[in-house]
Amino acid sequence: MPPFEDHPLRYALANELHARPFPVVCPPATIVYLAIKQPDQAVSRDRGADLAHLAELLDRHGAPRPQPGATHYSGQIGRHMLKWEQHTEFVTYTAICEGTGERPFDPADFAVFPQDWLDHAPGQRITAVSIRVCERPDDAGINAALADWFVAESTAVGRVLDDAAVAAGDFRIDPAGIMRFALFVNAGTGPRRVGRVVQRLCEIETYKAMSMLGFSRARELAPQIDGLDARLLDLMTDMTVSASPAERTLTGLLSISTELETLAARSAFRFGATGAYEAIVTQRIASLREARFQGRQSFVDFMQRRYEPAMRTVKSSERRLQALADRAMRAGELLRTRVDVERSAQNQALLASMDRRSDQSLRLQHTVEGLSVVAISYYAVSLASYLLYPVAAVSGLSKGGLTAALVLPVVGAVWAGVRRVRRRLEGGAGH
Repeated sequence: MPPFEDHPLRYALANELHARPFPVVCPPATIVYLAIKQPDQAVSRDRGADLAHLAELLDRHGAPRPQPGATHYSGQIGRHMLKWEQHTEFVTYTAICEGTGERPFDPADFAVFPQDWLDHAPGQRITAVSIRVCERPDDAGINAALADWFVAESTAVGRVLDDAAVAAGDFRIDPAGIMRFALFVNAGTGPRRVGRVVQRLCEIETYKAMSMLGFSRARELAPQIDGLDARLLDLMTDMTVSASPAERTLTGLLSISTELETLAARSAFRFGATGAYEAIVTQRIASLREARFQGRQSFVDFMQRRYEPAMRTVKSSERRLQALADRAMRAGELLRTRVDVERSAQNQALLASMDRRSDQSLRLQHTVEGLSVVAISYYAVSLASYLLYPVAAVSGLSKGGLTAALVLPVVGAVWAGVRRVRRRLEGGAGH
């Protein structure tokens, strides 16, 4: 018996569940977060370029490089703990530093990512986040900080994880190109629990930004969808009220269907990814177990008012594109039915014409048959007369009388022979 063996993927699949642990954050702390995405064909990008860019940053600090083909990395670079992750369309860098500076959300905190290194990034910045983690003051202190750090109109704040902390942010990009979040942590809250909140805030912002790419795509498609909708309506109206040639209608319908299929193919991945990213945003916000803070706008409120309408626009565009494709398909079926009906009418007319021609041919055949009996009889009587002239001379019968006596028998015999031949032909055709 062969030895009992593990499946070759058993350990790899089990370890995958533990490959991306939450960061460990002890307040006070400053977290800077960066997500980089290639502008086009991000899914099929050269992932080796992502690793090479990470290795360049690690080499500057003398930190060990990741394993070839790695999709995640954690290590110390200077006074920062770096966490790197590679995703389907983007890569993320999270740098955690103990302590907070005197200036909240100082752009200098991003100096851990040197500008010349960023200039060689294999992609573009899709989001940059700065999170200030500090011990929780009283509610008045929190309100004062929120008024100083964020735009009041769009500030979202809530008690999270059963009031273990208060999280806040305004989802605006500041003059330095950074989005700000604040986390006020209760004394005694574990660093891993704080790390989970930090990770979720970063993911909420990242996947929100990624899903908004679908909204941008939907807005780009809106004029094209409107134009195709109007063209399809005109075409179907023309099919209804006029007898335009089917060839011209088919040409227009094929043009519209081709454009619709092209738009659908180019948008399918982005719309599908948007739905997946929206689900992640919703799940991450739910996992915060948010409770309202002093009647202020919560993260859920903000998303319902600002984010969900954009996602509904994406879904509406996707449904509208599919509905147009279905209408074009139904128009094609109607056109096919119309062509089939026209062809049936043409076939009926053709069959009626063939019937008339067959009837005329039959009449002509009968006429020719009668003439052929006369012609054959004429020659048969002549031949028979020449054959029987000697008998007429012996019997004393004149040649005219003999010829006259032969006409009726010969005509009858010829007519009977022609009839017999026609019956045999008709019988053969029947078999």
